[in-house]
Amino acid sequence: MNLPRPPKFPNFWQLQAIGWISLYVLILIATIPVVSAPGMLRGNAIYVGIAFALSCLLRYLCRAAVTKQLSWLALEARAFAWSLCAGAFGALVIELGISDIRALAWINWLTDCLQVTVILFLWCSLYFSIKQWLRSVDERERLILAEQALREVRLNSLRYQLNPHFLFNALNAVSTLVAEGNGSAANRMLSQIAELLRSTLDADGALSHTLTEEIALLNRYLDIEKVRFGERLRIDVEIADAVADAMVPTMLLQPLVENAIKHGINLQVDGGWLRIVAVSTHGRVSITVENSGHRDSVVVVAKHDSLGVGLANTRERLQTLYPEQHLLELTWPEHGGCSIRIDIPLVKSAIINPVQPEVLCGS
Repeated sequence: MNLPRPPKFPNFWQLQAIGWISLYVLILIATIPVVSAPGMLRGNAIYVGIAFALSCLLRYLCRAAVTKQLSWLALEARAFAWSLCAGAFGALVIELGISDIRALAWINWLTDCLQVTVILFLWCSLYFSIKQWLRSVDERERLILAEQALREVRLNSLRYQLNPHFLFNALNAVSTLVAEGNGSAANRMLSQIAELLRSTLDADGALSHTLTEEIALLNRYLDIEKVRFGERLRIDVEIADAVADAMVPTMLLQPLVENAIKHGINLQVDGGWLRIVAVSTHGRVSITVENSGHRDSVVVVAKHDSLGVGLANTRERLQTLYPEQHLLELTWPEHGGCSIRIDIPLVKSAIINPVQPEVLCGS
């Protein structure tokens, strides 16, 4: 399941340039009716330039305040005091800078002081807002990474639970063959078990792979069962081209097939058949595992507590990977046997792809 990566946020100087240039353009637009007045363009440039320089100085005060983890009210109170002092000083510098355009007067200084103070106070508030938003984004990324790490550990734990469960049943079968005096079949089965374990080790750590790879892994398990059942086990696998490269959890089908053989075909004197079908329906992957056998029950809800290790494990893995987006249904068809259907989203890339943290904005 791919998580969206947050867009890279502009750094401090990029935002500074965009913000102050935009302010200067707005002032020029507002003064179009009197743009021909002497010194108007130079006066506006000095006004914005001084405010820009003061904001760069206030940045250090604001950054220090943010690191102290102060409340929003405390931050705003400090911002107002800093802006008032900076506004008073900036207004004086502005008046001195345009003294050749208009005479020095306290009313002009007071007007400039109020304007610069408001602009700088709004600038500080915006700085605090952006910093808090970036902090929340950073916390969200850390939470996502922690949840993904926990989910991956859980999925690996569930997957590794299948190996001892499978080995217990497989070695019991080998023991039966040895007890029956069928040493050659027991040796072949041990060889196939070793090959299957090698394949699972090769895929160690991979929580998902394509359905084609899953079928290849399943065939290694079926080779083991063919040694035990011989002609009594008939297998039919149909995989639609549309889902051949769909991603599925590793070892999704093995416990289902193992249950189908153990609780269905194994109980029939003449053996039976096993059918696996995978198709695409409305942008989803539908996989059905069906076997022959006697009809001795009705539809069983897949979330029942007594599903056994294989089905319970599969249910938990699907719920972890596709919460509220999957279906696991166990039924007994009219013609006999058992049918298990899994319905999951059709995904053509890795199921788990953790978001890597990155620096979003300079301070």
